[in-house]
Order: sequence, then structure tokens, then C-alpha cells
Amino acid sequence: MVNRQPSRAQEARELLNLAGPIIGAQLAFMGMGVADTLMAGRLGAQDLAAVAVGANIWMVAFVFFMGVCLAISPMVAQRLGARAAPEQIAAMLQRALVFGALFGLAWWLALSIVPALFIHELGLRPETAELALRYLRAAAWGGPAFCVGFVLRYAMEGLGSSRPVLITGLLGLVVNVIGDYLLMFGVGPFPDLGAEGCGYASAFAGLVMALSFAWQFAHRSDLRVFQPWRAWQAANEKVISEMLRLGLPIALIWLAEVGLFAGVGLLMAGFGDVPVAAHQIAINVAAVAFMVPMGLGLATTARVGRFAGAGDWRRVQLSGWLAVTMSMGFAACSALLMWLAPAWIVGLYTDDQRVLELGAHFLLWAAVFQLFDGTQATASGALRGLKDTRMPMFITMLAYWGIGLPLGAYAAFSMGVGPLGLWWGLLAGLLCASLGLNLRWWRATRRTPAVSISA
Repeated sequence: MVNRQPSRAQEARELLNLAGPIIGAQLAFMGMGVADTLMAGRLGAQDLAAVAVGANIWMVAFVFFMGVCLAISPMVAQRLGARAAPEQIAAMLQRALVFGALFGLAWWLALSIVPALFIHELGLRPETAELALRYLRAAAWGGPAFCVGFVLRYAMEGLGSSRPVLITGLLGLVVNVIGDYLLMFGVGPFPDLGAEGCGYASAFAGLVMALSFAWQFAHRSDLRVFQPWRAWQAANEKVISEMLRLGLPIALIWLAEVGLFAGVGLLMAGFGDVPVAAHQIAINVAAVAFMVPMGLGLATTARVGRFAGAGDWRRVQLSGWLAVTMSMGFAACSALLMWLAPAWIVGLYTDDQRVLELGAHFLLWAAVFQLFDGTQATASGALRGLKDTRMPMFITMLAYWGIGLPLGAYAAFSMGVGPLGLWWGLLAGLLCASLGLNLRWWRATRRTPAVSISA
């Protein structure tokens, strides 16, 4: 037990030091999708549509497998806080890496087979559907590398080392952009593969990132002692079952939120091209802003997990509530910017007056839900640090699919509100998730010793 009184300022600095590189890495990962879209757009409407459809299907697998592997962060953090021997943590990571590689093979197999069963039923032109399938089969080769990379990345975060995550994220962005250029347009000796080349570029970027994580585990002084590939070691814990028990609910939480936004996007299509374009712009702006609370949530998982493992409940409470407060403060700032200059922000994306006006209106609602989206992300991260994932899964699935999406659809179509009604549903879903997850965090920590904060 740590007796020193925790300092709010000290914990804020340590949390930001861990979260800052993670936020940068998340933005770099977003940049990969932006690069894919921009370069596909230069090839023409058919390739752009194929990449867009394929990327949405690929993202479902990406979010699911990443969510399961995220369980490694609290597992490592709690063992580190409990002063487990480095050899024990390394042995745990050995099992996790084997599982990650097998999990990645399942990813490759699923994307190579399953989309062909339904993609021709989506209403696409046959040529576009075939391009999307080729993109998916190419991108699927990156599945094993991505899953191995996820395990190593979240182990690093659990150990409190996030700079390698930023370095690797930027490296992956550069490799992805170069790969897109060479393989989509057939530069020099490289073949002109179009949308399929975009898939191969993503897969190669995943391989480079996995190798980067492995290299840094082997060479960084703060990580070398935990590297899992020196020799096979005995692991007493049931690592795989723990990983699945914690990770599957995390994956379903993330899929529930992705599904909420995807569902609203699909329903928005019923109102025509202008609402769809305006909605996409507003959601994109909100997604960029969301990278900050998401990064804070990932860092909070590691901080809370470490203090929970050490039995330091004062720091558990302080770290969790401080992250929620910081997330709310950032969300208030980003919301204020969206409120003060919505037309200017939307104008960065389009000069179509109809899209600009509706997009600026949507952005006002995006400003409101920033507060709830940010606090649910950090509260969820704090609960992950306590290895509390099952009840948060039920909370978020109820909030998003039991309340948000049905309410939005009812308001939009039955009440005659139109496109704005779908945004009411987004707001309601995120509000309920935020309230439920923060209440869960309060209940999880209220019986622990009160926090005594020194300024």
C-alpha cells in the first residue's frame, strides 16, 4: 500500500505524458483511412466506392479484434502494480502473442470468405462489388500482423510506455501512404492494382507496425526486461481465458458504438445526398475531436490498472475521476469551437451551400454530444483498469441499440423530424452511456478509502 498522499497536479502530468503519444498515434491511424480515401478518389468513383464499402467491412473486424487484444493493457498494468516479476509478465505475453497470431489468422480467414457471401446483395454494381472483394482479400493478409501488433502495443501501454506507440503509428502512416501511391497507381516497377493495391498497402503497414513494436520491445531499456521471445517460460495464469473474458466485452462495447454511428449513417441515406454529405462531415469533425478522450481513456486503463494492482485505491479514484474531468474540459473547449465557428469548419470540407448549411447545423449537435462521448470513453477506460468490462458492455449496448438508434429512427421517420431526429438518437445514446458508465465507476470506487488530494 502506498501511503503518500496523491497530488492532483502530479497525476495530471503523468496521465497526460502517457496519453499524449497515444492521442497522436490514434490521429495517425485515422490518417491512414484519410489517405486511402483521398487516393482512391483520384482513381475514380468506382474505386472510391469499392474502398469505402470494403473499408467499412474491414473496420468491423479491425474494431472487434483490437477490442479483444485491448484486454492485455489492464492485465499487464495490474500485474505491474502488484510487483509481479518481469519473467511472469513476459510469460503472460508469450501466451498472448500466440493467441494474437491465431486470432489474426481467424481475421484473415473471415475477411477472405465471409464478405463474398453478402457483398453482392448491397446494391453495388457487379464491377464495384468485385473490386471491394479484391480490396478486402488483400487487406486481410494484414490480420495476423495487426493482432500481434495490438498485443505488443497494449502491453506497452499497460507498462506505462506510450512513446513507441506514437513512433509506430507515424511509421505506419508513412508506409501506408507510400504503399497506396506505389500500388494503386503502378509507379515504377510496381503493378497498377487500384483498390486492391490499397488493401495490400494497409496489410504491409500492419506488418511494419508489428515489426516496429517488436523491435522496440527488444531494444528499449524500459521494455527489454519484459520481452516475451527470449525463451519459452511457464505461465501459471490462464492467460487466454482471462484475455477472452475481459476482451470480448470490450470488443462488443466498441462494436456497439461503431454500429450506432454506422446505423445512423445508413438511415441518413434515406433523406438524400445532401443530408448524407452534411452528416459525414459533422461526424468526421466529431471523430477527430474524439481522439483526445479516447487517448485519455486508453491511458486511464493503464494508470487505474497499475494502482489497482498495487492496492492504492486513493490513486485509483484520483486517476479515474481526473481523467473524466480532463475529458470533459477538452470536450467543452472543442464544443465551444464548434458552436462559434460551425460554418467555417464545415467550409473546410465543402463549398456546396446546401451541404454547408445543413452540416453547420449538425455540427451544433455534435458540439453537444462531445461532452457525453468524451466522458463515456474515459469512464469506460477507468473501468477497464479495474477489469470491469461485462457490465459496461450491457450498459453501452442498451444505451446505443436499445435507446439511441430506436429513438433516432422513431424521431426521424415516425415523428417527421427528419435527419435531425437521427442526431437526437445519437445524443440520447451517448448521454445514457455516459451516465451509466460514470455511475458504474462511482459505485465501483465509492466503498474505497476517500481520496485526500494535495494541491
